[in-house]
Amino acid sequence: MSNKVLVYIDHFHGEVLPISWESLGVGRKLADELGGDVAVVIGGQDVKDAANQAFHYGADQVYYADDSSLVDYRPEPFASLVSQIAREDAPDVLLFPTTTRGRELAGMCAIDLNSGVLPDVTALEVQDGKLTATRPVYAGKLIATVVCDSTPQIITTRGRAFDKPELDASRTGEPTQVDAPLPADDIQTQVIEYSEEEGGVSLNDAAVIVSGGRGVSSNPNLTPPEDLDEKGAEIWRAQQGFKLVGDLATVLGAAVGASRAAVDAGYIPYDQQVGQTGRVVSPDLYIACGISGAIQHLAGMRTSKVIVAINKDPDAPIFKLARYGVVGDLFQILPPLTEAFRSRLDK
Repeated sequence: MSNKVLVYIDHFHGEVLPISWESLGVGRKLADELGGDVAVVIGGQDVKDAANQAFHYGADQVYYADDSSLVDYRPEPFASLVSQIAREDAPDVLLFPTTTRGRELAGMCAIDLNSGVLPDVTALEVQDGKLTATRPVYAGKLIATVVCDSTPQIITTRGRAFDKPELDASRTGEPTQVDAPLPADDIQTQVIEYSEEEGGVSLNDAAVIVSGGRGVSSNPNLTPPEDLDEKGAEIWRAQQGFKLVGDLATVLGAAVGASRAAVDAGYIPYDQQVGQTGRVVSPDLYIACGISGAIQHLAGMRTSKVIVAINKDPDAPIFKLARYGVVGDLFQILPPLTEAFRSRLDK
């Protein structure tokens, strides 16, 4: 066994996602416990700065492919790159961040390397020389401790479940440039265009998240424009409710999330959905406004460190998970709560 850990660094056009450095921190710790070293693989165009930065976060060795075929993420060339490095480097452990791209690549590399995947891991430790992983199962109702008997052990790490390592500028090295293994003509997918989202705090990186559910549309004191039909009036009310959610999020420097019910009803875009079929998050503080607490939503946020629930139904399931619960109308609670935070944080 080489006792080497290989970590994939996820980025967008050279801007590394913070969860990638969390994964590298995990890799550094595992390599130290196993008595080996930790290597990094990164692909893209003009990514040498990111490659050099990996040394600052604990990498012993960095492989990078700088090629025009990798300027945009596409699964085939990136999976080929990671699999090629894994075959040559023969790591015991292959780590990916639990991002959309990371999960996809982990599965494709598992096929290439004839191994298995342990996804969305929240804790890792070495016991008697063997790596054991902790991950939520059954929509987060249970926590399982599992092992992967194949090599390399492929693992995706949940965002914010692990600490980001300290940047140490004194740690340096010379990254190794490698060729992109897949010819451009063999890549079957193409990126046609990007659509830009409105600015805001990313759900994946947020330390605080304020989320709204179907309850944001239930304010009976709001009179919608007369030209709206019943569905349009419902969405208009929900938009006013989400403005209150957004105001609180702005004061707290938080991201805005939503339940699946709110997304399905057309109140807010899908990319803000938290839950089993949306984003899985682990913020320091999660404030649920008008969210009853369906199982699929709880699966996406139950690992939050502190959960606050605001709901007028005292029997809402969300209260069973929340550390703090406020029973009442969110339209009466959120404005003074936002002002209280604003006055406190402005001091």
